[in-house]
This record gives sequence, structure tokens and C-alpha cells, in this order.
Amino acid sequence: MPSHRKNADGQRVGTPESRPAAFAEERHARILQLLGERGRIRNSELAELLGVTEPTVRKDVADLARQNLLHRTHGGVMAIRPAFEPDLPARVSRNTEAKTKIARVCLDLIGDGDAVFLDGGSTVLRIAELLAETTTRTPRNVNVLTNALSVAQTLADRAGIRHTVLGGTYRPTGGCFVGPLTLSDLDNFTVNVAFIGVTGLSEQGFTVADLGEAQVKKAVVDRARRVIVVMDHTKLGAVDFAKVCDIEAVGAIVTDQPSDYLTELCKTAGIDLITANSARI
Repeated sequence: MPSHRKNADGQRVGTPESRPAAFAEERHARILQLLGERGRIRNSELAELLGVTEPTVRKDVADLARQNLLHRTHGGVMAIRPAFEPDLPARVSRNTEAKTKIARVCLDLIGDGDAVFLDGGSTVLRIAELLAETTTRTPRNVNVLTNALSVAQTLADRAGIRHTVLGGTYRPTGGCFVGPLTLSDLDNFTVNVAFIGVTGLSEQGFTVADLGEAQVKKAVVDRARRVIVVMDHTKLGAVDFAKVCDIEAVGAIVTDQPSDYLTELCKTAGIDLITANSARI
């Protein structure tokens, strides 16, 4: 039998086991892919997944950090959150097809006579737009509670839907009301189902760009009978500024393109994962 030489990482040269670690570019792409799914990962786990030593991983991580593609942490790496928060019109124009698919699934989760909370997320706004359409079959006698001005404006003239707007300090970038008055107003209401938008989901939980919005969303999570997070696949692995809640705190996630990682994350947390392509309602 031919003998096999070993490379610096202890792998046998010329065997299938050595091929995944053959090129730094391939490792870099895989590291970014894993980080995009998980948000944070330890060097020791990366070494195991890539089939290389930790010194090799640390060198790869240093190369990627110099390109500002990730953040280095003690013993691991973390995804870089967006450098700035886009305003609502900019967010509405992104991934429109995915958001519409998600919103249509959410519409089927609302029953006649339900009390529903809709927050200021761009995907949640699409739910409101579908509720306002007269050409589709929509739930009747729905009470909508919202802190989002765009949601209230969308539903203002829709027959069969009553809406209540929470007051507070208006936040132009998010197009919604936040602050102590908003939180105080929330104490007067209970809703059957709440639809919450987020800008990131990782093992740390759900996150958004603004602390005030995070506080309102968390208060809704604590009060609603069922909480459904709506998010397209681009939010998975992102870690934004302010944490809303742990993944276990919600009842379901509705998304467009689930990954194996998201499926396992939901299974471990004991929450429902509903996809726009194969909805399980």
C-alpha cells in the first residue's frame, strides 16, 4: 500500500480527507457561511468543522478580520452587524417577493375576531397591506394594535378592521412609536397573536437596531398569547445592537428559506418553524 504524507495540519496528503482544507479561499468562504448561519462560533468548533488545526483557523480568522468581514472575540468570531440602520422605505424595497410570501402565510394565521399586534417591521407592514386588500379573502372583525404609523395609515379605511395606535415618542427611522408612554399604553391591551419583525437571529436570540424598539417588542412578547416572528432568510446569523428576547420566548418563526441550522435551532427551542413554500399551520 502507498504511504501517505501528512501536511502541517496533520492531514494525509493526496486523500479525500485533505481536500476541503487544501485552499485558504475555500476555508474563508466556509467560515463566512457558518458565521452567516450562526452569528457566533468558537475557533475550536471551526477547526473541527474545517478539518484543520486551531492555529490555521486563527490565521484564517485574522485574514478575514483584516478585510472587515467578521469580528474576532476571545476564542472565536462573531458576525458584523450592519454599519447603519436603513430607514423603513429602504427596508420595504428589499426582498419584496420573500416578504410577500411570508405575509400571505401570516394572513392565514389570523382568525375572524382576533386581536392582533403588528409592529413596525417591513415584513409586518406587508401583512397589513394584505389585510387592507379587498381582492383577497381576509379575516373579518379584526382588532389591530400597532405602534407603527405606516400600519395605521394602511388600515385606516379598511372596513371590518379596527385599529388602535400606541402613543409615545415617534422614531422616524423605524416609523414607529417607542418609549415609556408606548410601554405604558401596552399595559391596557392583550392580543391573541403578535407579529414581530427583527433584523437578526442567532444563538443569542432575536435582535434589532434600536433599544427603544427592542423594549416595545419585548413587552409585546411578554403580553401576547402567541408570538410569531416574521423574517426572511437574510436575517439568520445577523447580530444587531439590541436584544429583543431569547428564541424560546416566541411561539413560531415564519420565513422564506429555512436552513438546516434554523430548523435545528427551532427544534431545540421547541418552537414552530413555518415556511412560505411549505407552510405548516
